[in-house]
Amino acid sequence: MQNLYHDAIASLKAGGVILYPSDTIWGIGCDVRDDAAIEKIWQIKQRPAEKGLIVLISKIEQLSEYVEEVPEIAWDLVEFAEDPLTVIYPKGKNVSKHLLAPDGSIAIRLLKDEFCKGLVYRYQRAIVSTSANISGGPSPKDFSSVAKEIKDQVDYILQAPQAKQISTKPSKIVKLGLGGEFSLIRS
Repeated sequence: MQNLYHDAIASLKAGGVILYPSDTIWGIGCDVRDDAAIEKIWQIKQRPAEKGLIVLISKIEQLSEYVEEVPEIAWDLVEFAEDPLTVIYPKGKNVSKHLLAPDGSIAIRLLKDEFCKGLVYRYQRAIVSTSANISGGPSPKDFSSVAKEIKDQVDYILQAPQAKQISTKPSKIVKLGLGGEFSLIRS
């Protein structure tokens, strides 16, 4: 499986934008620290910069690398979530300024899906995730529903083994505060 990820990882390291099957839907992504690659994602999606992007991590320990102070409730919430769950944390760090909301918060999802998790784990750094669609269009549930316009603009397309199934729906999103307060953003 290592060879399967090799070219995608090389593209990420070179500042590329990749198209890949995430743990939810088909997505496009790049290195979390690469401003130019993130700007390219906005251009590909024809999406305003104010719309947030999600950060994918492969292991729970990475939260401390990208969040100033992880609220206590987050550890159990993230580790025991059965469905894909994106959590908005109060203060992000070690990422492009483009990934932080005006209040400094950051959206992060711990991957459970083995294929996508394998990509992020082997890359050894979090990656950006956003749906592989033109802004406002339907989220692609399979490779054939990704617009040719997007396929033509990414730097690398990572195809999953035939047996890979994705959940075909976006993750739930919860926003956490440092005092343990939380609100459901998307169910």
